[in-house]
Amino acid sequence: MTHPLPQKGILEIEPYVAGRAQAHGAGRVFKLSANETPLGPSPRAREAFIAAAGALECYPEGSAGELRRAIAERFGLNPERIVCGAGSDELLHLLAQAYLGEGDEAIATEHGFLVYPIVTRAAGAKLVSVREKGLRADVDAILAAVTPRTKIVFLANPNNPTGSYLPVDEVKRLHAGLRPDILFVIDAAYCEYVRKNDYESGIELVATSDNVVMTRTFSKIYGLAALRLGWMYAPAHVVDVINRIRGPFNVSVPALEAGIAAIRDIAHFEKARAHNETWLAWLSEEIGKLGLEVAPSVANFLLIRFPEEAGKTAQDADRFLMTRGLILRQVGSYGLPQHLRLSVGTEEANRLVVAALAEFMGKRA
Repeated sequence: MTHPLPQKGILEIEPYVAGRAQAHGAGRVFKLSANETPLGPSPRAREAFIAAAGALECYPEGSAGELRRAIAERFGLNPERIVCGAGSDELLHLLAQAYLGEGDEAIATEHGFLVYPIVTRAAGAKLVSVREKGLRADVDAILAAVTPRTKIVFLANPNNPTGSYLPVDEVKRLHAGLRPDILFVIDAAYCEYVRKNDYESGIELVATSDNVVMTRTFSKIYGLAALRLGWMYAPAHVVDVINRIRGPFNVSVPALEAGIAAIRDIAHFEKARAHNETWLAWLSEEIGKLGLEVAPSVANFLLIRFPEEAGKTAQDADRFLMTRGLILRQVGSYGLPQHLRLSVGTEEANRLVVAALAEFMGKRA
């Protein structure tokens, strides 16, 4: 042995690869690969971030108390049951670290967020991938995959990259079928975009259960992806566990201040929702007219299936769009090699991508 070795299984983890941000050789670039909001953050959040630069020598308040209170006020929650983190990714890592170990299993669906297998394997446990039905989580298949070793079930609702969701009754049925010692983690990163009467982000289930956690993020509709800020709502006993192992200053002062301002700017939030609702529907319709299959989505992105014939594949489309400065997300790592994921962009970007896809497909937009 010539050097220190990591724990068993670490080197078997496939690193997360983010969507590209550059299109070499293109002029102006439109990044539509990361589900970022085209409206940017609240102006108030920008101001709060800049103001925070006046005291960068000071540590943050370790419990993120003011941000937790702002979140609690916005959603009618108990701030003592909220934990903030450096993005919801950190919170998922902490949950896996706390509740998984060697010999344990976690369950996620086959096209679920790629962070689930990473955090599971990093904790020494096994990720059990469950087949979806029509690009949607299958409650019966998940329940059938539960074994005595199951300790966590991850559910992205809505799911990335498919854009599908489970209605609240199905989520409750899934929870009812789980043992009380299994932690049910509902990842609601895209919940703010959903406009369905039968959807619920997970707050109600957390409030009435002892084994449900809901995670949320400021990276999407609030436009604070660069600051890495997320939060979770959980039973008191889970909050106690996570607070024992998280870093004492895991959220920076600029992120805290920007988050407080962002969540209180309701007008900007509603503007972002309205923009997404308008252009998600428009993109779905216009791309569908081109003969491409578009999966129904309730989030701020669309999953587009391309033909398998030479010259018309997802890889061909990706290369073609890149030459025009339009960057979409390849999702082969999600088990969807014939698809590209398109984030809803500005009006200009949305119109350009439809026109480019029409040219690629040999049709008139």
